[in-house]
Amino acid sequence: MAPIFSSFLALTLIIPLSNAQGPPSPGFSLSSRVSTVAFNTGFRNLWGPQHQKLDQGSLTIWLDKSSGSGFKSLRPYQSGYFGAAMKLQPGYTAGLSNNEEHPGDHDEIDIEFLGTTPDKPYTLQTNVYIRGSGDRNMIGREMKFHLWFDPTKDYHNYAILFFVDDVPIRRYPRKSDATFPTRPMWVYGSIWDASSWATENGRYKADYNHQPFVGQYTNFKVSGCTANSPASCRPPSASPSGSSSLSRQQALAMNWVQNNYLVYDYCHDPKRDHTQIPEC
Repeated sequence: MAPIFSSFLALTLIIPLSNAQGPPSPGFSLSSRVSTVAFNTGFRNLWGPQHQKLDQGSLTIWLDKSSGSGFKSLRPYQSGYFGAAMKLQPGYTAGLSNNEEHPGDHDEIDIEFLGTTPDKPYTLQTNVYIRGSGDRNMIGREMKFHLWFDPTKDYHNYAILFFVDDVPIRRYPRKSDATFPTRPMWVYGSIWDASSWATENGRYKADYNHQPFVGQYTNFKVSGCTANSPASCRPPSASPSGSSSLSRQQALAMNWVQNNYLVYDYCHDPKRDHTQIPEC
């Protein structure tokens, strides 16, 4: 999913991890406090309608040699909580991206699964763009996680929070207006061929001998303040304290995930121009 906002934003994916130990409990289930919405209530097809199927609340999208597919929220949002349960395809999925690429000057927040090869975990990439140009050269604030998953299962401070299974994996605070997205945004989801960069920096390409590549979405969650909401509107609380600050238990769970799964942090990349990322 790829939304973006100026106040508290939470993005959640329900994808059970196969690590037997797993992270400590965050002690708070944000997803259980937000009602599920029907796809047609919150979203519409954006492109590739022939590669999209809605069946009893479950949306399936797929990519083959002819096309991928994408969907978009019916309204833009300033802040909120947005989530879905996702089921990813096992096996060879190199070169694929489950996110949406956007043209033109805009803000952007990404949760994207980058395709993989057999016996390797998916890479979950989280990203924040401010006033981006819509190409791969815009300044990204990336953190990447390697996640194993079970393919038989479905899966007023300012901050952007990323969750998997209600466990926070990343918190991006608002340190200044220059380093935080401030414009209303839409919620997107898609599957498309990103062979030039998605899997090990383009080393492995999409192999259409394995088509179709399928992604399944269920349990859509949309709860927030639209672009036209009054100033008094507040998104759901991210923690038991009633704010976007994490509780101690949530922070411990996030630290565990980052210590065990984090494989890239742009703030620690010596090749990056750190004058362009002052929040680090």
